[in-house]
Amino acid sequence: MRASVMSSPFQQALEVIERLSAEDQANLMEIVQQRLAEMRRAEIARNARDTLLAFREGRAHYGTIEDLKRDLLSEP
Repeated sequence: MRASVMSSPFQQALEVIERLSAEDQANLMEIVQQRLAEMRRAEIARNARDTLLAFREGRAHYGTIEDLKRDLLSEP
């Protein structure tokens, strides 16, 4: 088999990136970093919405560390 057929998609992507100019590689890095940050922000927003919903439905509570310890050590 040819080496390109045996290489992983990740390796193939690296090979394509290496053929770009230094400027294009830097621009690509910036774009990827921005997209990763956007994905993380969306994940944080989803978690926040889920937490608020759980709290409104009575499935989540807030308190101190001592409250948490007490809840964890209490009988079910």
